[in-house]
Amino acid sequence: MRSGSFAGALLLPLMLAVSACQQETPAPAASPAPEPSAAQAPAAKESQAAEVPALSVETVEGFTYDLAAHRGKWVVVNFWATWCAPCLKEMPELSALDAMHEHIEVIGLAYEEIDAKSMRDFLSKRPVVYPIAIVDVANPPADFATPRGLPMTYLIAPDGKVAQQFLGPVTAGEIEAAIAAAGGPKAEA
Repeated sequence: MRSGSFAGALLLPLMLAVSACQQETPAPAASPAPEPSAAQAPAAKESQAAEVPALSVETVEGFTYDLAAHRGKWVVVNFWATWCAPCLKEMPELSALDAMHEHIEVIGLAYEEIDAKSMRDFLSKRPVVYPIAIVDVANPPADFATPRGLPMTYLIAPDGKVAQQFLGPVTAGEIEAAIAAAGGPKAEA
């Protein structure tokens, strides 16, 4: 039925726009592509974040970031990618959130195939105050669910437990509200 195929072709761009940066099915790796298909992860098993996740990664600046060393603070663990428009839009707000609150820290986990030099070059044009680490899309951090889409953000409470998970863009206000709802400090007006 040709008219059904035409209608499906019209719906595809709309469905892609609605899903933001979701990547549930990998594109065939027949030829290298400079955009998202080059960074897509293989089909991943369904997983769930650990109640108290462990995370130890090397940042693009060569430092080790260990989540356990940041107990006592609220930590925002943000999975993102350089090609993900909603991810890029939330970066300045996450950077401001990190800079303005002593009790909140952000760690960015670049979920894509990119080398450290290319990431540093990217960050020179889009700087943030929080550390960035590149994670292996074929072997993401075991204590976090494999991202079903990007951005994917976890709010880790001062006791190290996952307080909330956000799929899709998140604002500083939403994070501050989640912290207040979990008994943390309320955002200053």
